[in-house]
Amino acid sequence: MSEAGAEAEADVVVVAGTGGMGIAVARRLGSGRAMVLADAVPQALDRAVTMLRAEGYTVQGQLTDVSDAQAVTELARTAGAKGRVAAVVHTAGVSAATSTVQQIMRVDLAGTAHVIDAFRAVATRGTSLVCVASMAGHYATLSHADEMRLATAPAGELLSLDVVTTVGDDPIAAYILAKRANQVRVQAAALAWSRLGARINTISPGVISTPMAKSEEQAPSGDHMMAMLDACGAGRTGTPGEIAEAAAFLTGPGSLYITGTDLLIDGGQAAWLRWHRQR
Repeated sequence: MSEAGAEAEADVVVVAGTGGMGIAVARRLGSGRAMVLADAVPQALDRAVTMLRAEGYTVQGQLTDVSDAQAVTELARTAGAKGRVAAVVHTAGVSAATSTVQQIMRVDLAGTAHVIDAFRAVATRGTSLVCVASMAGHYATLSHADEMRLATAPAGELLSLDVVTTVGDDPIAAYILAKRANQVRVQAAALAWSRLGARINTISPGVISTPMAKSEEQAPSGDHMMAMLDACGAGRTGTPGEIAEAAAFLTGPGSLYITGTDLLIDGGQAAWLRWHRQR
Protein backbone atom coordinates (compact mmCIF):
# COMPACT_ATOMS: atom_id res chain seq x y z
CA MET A 1 0.00 0.00 0.00
CA SER A 2 1.32 3.45 -0.85
CA GLU A 3 2.04 6.07 1.82
CA ALA A 4 -0.75 8.23 0.35
CA GLY A 5 -3.21 5.34 0.56
CA ALA A 6 -2.24 4.60 4.15
CA GLU A 7 -2.73 8.24 5.09
CA ALA A 8 -6.17 8.39 3.41
CA GLU A 9 -7.38 5.45 5.49
CA ALA A 10 -5.95 6.73 8.76
CA ASP A 11 -7.91 8.55 11.42
CA VAL A 12 -7.24 12.26 11.46
CA VAL A 13 -6.05 14.17 14.52
CA VAL A 14 -6.11 17.97 14.63
CA VAL A 15 -4.05 19.92 17.15
CA ALA A 16 -4.47 23.70 17.27
CA GLY A 17 -1.51 25.43 18.88
CA THR A 18 2.19 24.51 18.79
CA GLY A 19 3.08 25.55 22.33
CA GLY A 20 4.22 23.15 25.02
CA MET A 21 0.82 21.56 25.48
CA GLY A 22 0.11 21.34 21.76
CA ILE A 23 3.35 19.55 20.96
CA ALA A 24 2.89 17.13 23.86
CA VAL A 25 -0.65 16.34 22.66
CA ALA A 26 0.56 15.88 19.09
CA ARG A 27 3.17 13.38 20.20
CA ARG A 28 0.69 11.52 22.39
CA LEU A 29 -2.13 11.26 19.85
CA GLY A 30 -0.40 11.36 16.47
CA SER A 31 1.20 7.93 16.12
CA GLY A 32 -0.24 6.00 13.19
CA ARG A 33 -2.65 8.80 12.31
CA ALA A 34 -2.78 11.62 9.81
CA MET A 35 -2.22 14.78 11.81
CA VAL A 36 -3.05 18.38 10.99
CA LEU A 37 -1.17 20.89 13.11
CA ALA A 38 -2.32 24.52 13.22
CA ASP A 39 -0.82 27.72 14.55
CA ALA A 40 -1.02 31.45 13.82
CA VAL A 41 2.77 31.97 13.79
CA PRO A 42 4.42 30.66 10.61
CA GLN A 43 7.86 30.12 12.12
CA ALA A 44 6.48 28.19 15.11
CA LEU A 45 4.31 26.06 12.84
CA ASP A 46 7.18 25.24 10.48
CA ARG A 47 9.47 24.27 13.37
CA ALA A 48 6.82 22.01 14.88
CA VAL A 49 5.99 20.27 11.61
CA THR A 50 9.68 19.72 10.79
CA MET A 51 10.37 18.32 14.26
CA LEU A 52 7.38 15.96 14.27
CA ARG A 53 8.12 14.69 10.76
CA ALA A 54 11.69 13.96 11.83
CA GLU A 55 10.24 11.90 14.67
CA GLY A 56 8.20 9.80 12.24
CA TYR A 57 4.78 11.45 12.43
CA THR A 58 2.60 12.02 9.37
CA VAL A 59 1.80 15.69 9.85
CA GLN A 60 0.62 18.60 7.75
CA GLY A 61 0.79 22.20 8.93
CA GLN A 62 -1.91 24.76 8.28
CA LEU A 63 -1.47 28.42 9.18
CA THR A 64 -4.55 29.28 11.25
CA ASP A 65 -5.49 32.23 13.41
CA VAL A 66 -8.36 30.92 15.52
CA SER A 67 -9.75 34.43 15.92
CA ASP A 68 -10.52 34.30 12.17
CA ALA A 69 -13.68 32.21 11.70
CA GLN A 70 -12.97 31.60 8.01
CA ALA A 71 -9.45 30.34 8.75
CA VAL A 72 -10.82 27.86 11.28
CA THR A 73 -13.47 26.71 8.79
CA GLU A 74 -10.71 26.04 6.26
CA LEU A 75 -8.77 24.08 8.88
CA ALA A 76 -11.81 21.89 9.55
CA ARG A 77 -12.34 21.33 5.82
CA THR A 78 -8.71 20.32 5.38
CA ALA A 79 -9.00 17.81 8.21
CA GLY A 80 -12.31 16.44 6.98
CA ALA A 81 -10.94 15.94 3.48
CA LYS A 82 -8.14 13.72 4.83
CA GLY A 83 -10.46 11.16 6.43
CA ARG A 84 -12.48 10.58 9.57
CA VAL A 85 -11.76 13.30 12.12
CA ALA A 86 -11.17 11.24 15.25
CA ALA A 87 -9.81 13.86 17.63
CA VAL A 88 -9.47 17.63 17.78
CA VAL A 89 -7.52 19.22 20.62
CA HIS A 90 -7.64 23.00 20.75
CA THR A 91 -4.70 24.33 22.79
CA ALA A 92 -4.18 27.69 21.05
CA GLY A 93 -4.52 30.71 23.28
CA VAL A 94 -2.94 33.78 24.83
CA SER A 95 -2.19 34.63 28.44
CA ALA A 96 -3.30 37.41 30.73
CA ALA A 97 0.32 38.22 31.57
CA THR A 98 1.38 39.06 28.04
CA SER A 99 -1.79 40.00 26.14
CA THR A 100 -4.30 42.82 25.92
CA VAL A 101 -7.97 42.48 26.77
CA GLN A 102 -8.80 42.67 23.07
CA GLN A 103 -6.38 39.87 22.20
CA ILE A 104 -7.75 37.67 24.97
CA MET A 105 -11.33 38.16 23.84
CA ARG A 106 -10.55 37.59 20.15
CA VAL A 107 -8.36 34.50 20.63
CA ASP A 108 -9.42 32.83 23.87
CA LEU A 109 -13.12 33.68 23.76
CA ALA A 110 -14.16 33.99 20.11
CA GLY A 111 -11.45 31.60 18.88
CA THR A 112 -12.80 28.71 20.91
CA ALA A 113 -16.33 29.38 19.65
CA HIS A 114 -14.99 29.27 16.08
CA VAL A 115 -13.34 25.90 16.71
CA ILE A 116 -16.53 24.43 18.17
CA ASP A 117 -18.63 25.66 15.23
CA ALA A 118 -16.21 24.69 12.46
CA PHE A 119 -15.48 21.18 13.67
CA ARG A 120 -19.10 20.40 14.36
CA ALA A 121 -19.52 20.57 10.58
CA VAL A 122 -17.03 17.71 10.06
CA ALA A 123 -17.74 15.71 13.23
CA THR A 124 -19.02 12.17 12.82
CA ARG A 125 -19.68 9.26 15.13
CA GLY A 126 -16.68 8.89 17.39
CA THR A 127 -15.24 12.37 16.92
CA SER A 128 -14.02 13.94 20.16
CA LEU A 129 -13.18 17.62 20.59
CA VAL A 130 -11.22 18.83 23.61
CA CYS A 131 -10.85 22.56 24.20
CA VAL A 132 -8.20 23.72 26.64
CA ALA A 133 -9.79 26.24 29.00
CA SER A 134 -8.17 27.08 32.36
CA MET A 135 -8.65 26.71 36.09
CA ALA A 136 -9.21 30.48 35.93
CA GLY A 137 -12.67 29.75 34.60
CA HIS A 138 -13.55 28.24 37.96
CA TYR A 139 -12.96 31.63 39.61
CA ALA A 140 -15.63 33.41 37.57
CA THR A 141 -18.60 34.92 39.38
CA LEU A 142 -21.01 35.52 36.52
CA SER A 143 -24.77 35.63 36.64
CA HIS A 144 -26.74 32.77 35.12
CA ALA A 145 -28.01 35.16 32.46
CA ASP A 146 -24.49 36.19 31.46
CA GLU A 147 -23.32 32.58 31.34
CA MET A 148 -26.31 31.73 29.18
CA ARG A 149 -25.37 34.46 26.72
CA LEU A 150 -21.73 33.38 26.62
CA ALA A 151 -22.79 29.77 26.11
CA THR A 152 -25.35 30.26 23.37
CA ALA A 153 -24.83 33.55 21.51
CA PRO A 154 -23.69 33.16 17.90
CA ALA A 155 -19.91 33.32 17.70
CA GLY A 156 -20.06 36.50 15.66
CA GLU A 157 -21.94 38.28 18.45
CA LEU A 158 -19.76 37.25 21.39
CA LEU A 159 -17.42 40.24 21.35
CA SER A 160 -20.35 42.68 21.46
CA LEU A 161 -22.07 41.15 24.50
CA ASP A 162 -22.40 43.54 27.46
CA VAL A 163 -20.62 41.08 29.76
CA VAL A 164 -17.64 41.23 27.38
CA THR A 165 -17.56 44.93 26.57
CA THR A 166 -17.78 45.97 30.24
CA VAL A 167 -14.69 44.05 31.38
CA GLY A 168 -12.61 47.20 31.09
CA ASP A 169 -8.84 47.11 30.70
CA ASP A 170 -8.05 44.29 33.15
CA PRO A 171 -6.47 41.34 31.29
CA ILE A 172 -6.91 39.02 34.27
CA ALA A 173 -10.64 39.69 34.43
CA ALA A 174 -10.87 39.20 30.67
CA TYR A 175 -8.99 35.90 30.89
CA ILE A 176 -11.23 34.58 33.67
CA LEU A 177 -14.33 35.52 31.71
CA ALA A 178 -13.03 34.01 28.46
CA LYS A 179 -12.10 30.72 30.09
CA ARG A 180 -15.43 30.44 31.88
CA ALA A 181 -17.08 31.10 28.53
CA ASN A 182 -15.09 28.20 27.05
CA GLN A 183 -16.39 25.87 29.75
CA VAL A 184 -20.06 26.83 29.48
CA ARG A 185 -20.01 27.01 25.69
CA VAL A 186 -18.76 23.44 25.52
CA GLN A 187 -21.46 22.35 27.95
CA ALA A 188 -24.14 23.99 25.83
CA ALA A 189 -22.74 22.48 22.62
CA ALA A 190 -22.70 18.91 23.95
CA LEU A 191 -26.28 18.11 22.91
CA ALA A 192 -25.70 18.97 19.25
CA TRP A 193 -22.47 16.98 19.26
CA SER A 194 -24.15 14.00 20.94
CA ARG A 195 -26.75 13.92 18.17
CA LEU A 196 -23.86 13.39 15.75
CA GLY A 197 -22.46 10.59 17.88
CA ALA A 198 -19.59 12.90 18.84
CA ARG A 199 -18.31 14.29 22.12
CA ILE A 200 -16.98 17.63 23.36
CA ASN A 201 -15.26 18.52 26.64
CA THR A 202 -12.89 21.03 28.18
CA ILE A 203 -9.67 20.56 30.09
CA SER A 204 -8.86 23.27 32.63
CA PRO A 205 -5.14 23.25 33.42
CA GLY A 206 -3.62 24.98 36.38
CA VAL A 207 -0.01 26.15 36.18
CA ILE A 208 1.68 24.02 33.53
CA SER A 209 5.39 24.26 32.73
CA THR A 210 5.23 25.85 29.28
CA PRO A 211 6.86 28.97 27.82
CA MET A 212 3.57 30.80 28.41
CA ALA A 213 3.62 29.86 32.10
CA LYS A 214 7.24 30.98 32.35
CA SER A 215 6.22 34.42 31.15
CA GLU A 216 3.47 34.48 33.76
CA GLU A 217 5.97 33.55 36.48
CA GLN A 218 7.98 36.63 35.55
CA ALA A 219 4.92 38.89 35.76
CA PRO A 220 4.17 40.85 38.97
CA SER A 221 1.79 38.10 40.12
CA GLY A 222 4.30 35.32 39.48
CA ASP A 223 5.57 34.94 43.04
CA HIS A 224 2.00 34.78 44.32
CA MET A 225 1.15 32.11 41.76
CA MET A 226 4.07 29.92 42.76
CA ALA A 227 3.36 30.41 46.47
CA MET A 228 -0.17 29.09 45.94
CA LEU A 229 1.24 25.93 44.39
CA ASP A 230 3.22 25.30 47.56
CA ALA A 231 0.27 26.16 49.80
CA CYS A 232 -2.15 23.81 48.02
CA GLY A 233 0.21 20.87 48.46
CA ALA A 234 1.16 20.36 44.81
CA GLY A 235 4.61 21.85 45.32
CA ARG A 236 5.26 21.99 41.58
CA THR A 237 3.88 23.01 38.25
CA GLY A 238 2.17 20.49 36.03
CA THR A 239 3.80 19.15 32.89
CA PRO A 240 2.59 19.27 29.29
CA GLY A 241 2.69 15.48 29.30
CA GLU A 242 0.05 15.39 32.02
CA ILE A 243 -2.26 17.51 29.89
CA ALA A 244 -1.56 15.25 26.91
CA GLU A 245 -2.55 12.19 28.96
CA ALA A 246 -5.84 13.88 29.88
CA ALA A 247 -6.46 14.72 26.22
CA ALA A 248 -5.71 11.12 25.26
CA PHE A 249 -8.27 9.92 27.80
CA LEU A 250 -10.97 12.33 26.67
CA THR A 251 -10.44 11.48 22.99
CA GLY A 252 -10.06 7.74 23.59
CA PRO A 253 -12.31 4.71 24.16
CA GLY A 254 -12.18 4.96 27.95
CA SER A 255 -14.29 8.12 28.03
CA LEU A 256 -17.18 7.33 25.69
CA TYR A 257 -19.73 8.30 28.36
CA ILE A 258 -18.07 11.64 29.11
CA THR A 259 -19.23 14.73 27.26
CA GLY A 260 -20.21 18.31 28.06
CA THR A 261 -18.00 18.57 31.10
CA ASP A 262 -14.71 20.00 32.34
CA LEU A 263 -11.66 18.14 33.65
CA LEU A 264 -9.76 20.30 36.15
CA ILE A 265 -6.02 19.53 36.21
CA ASP A 266 -4.45 21.91 38.70
CA GLY A 267 -2.77 19.93 41.47
CA GLY A 268 -5.58 20.83 43.86
CA GLN A 269 -5.14 24.60 43.63
CA ALA A 270 -8.79 25.44 42.99
CA ALA A 271 -9.88 23.23 45.89
CA TRP A 272 -7.37 24.94 48.19
CA LEU A 273 -8.55 28.38 47.10
CA ARG A 274 -12.15 27.53 47.85
CA TRP A 275 -11.79 25.65 51.13
CA HIS A 276 -8.46 26.50 52.77
CA ARG A 277 -7.23 29.93 51.76
CA GLN A 278 -7.51 32.44 54.57
CA ARG A 279 -9.86 35.26 53.61
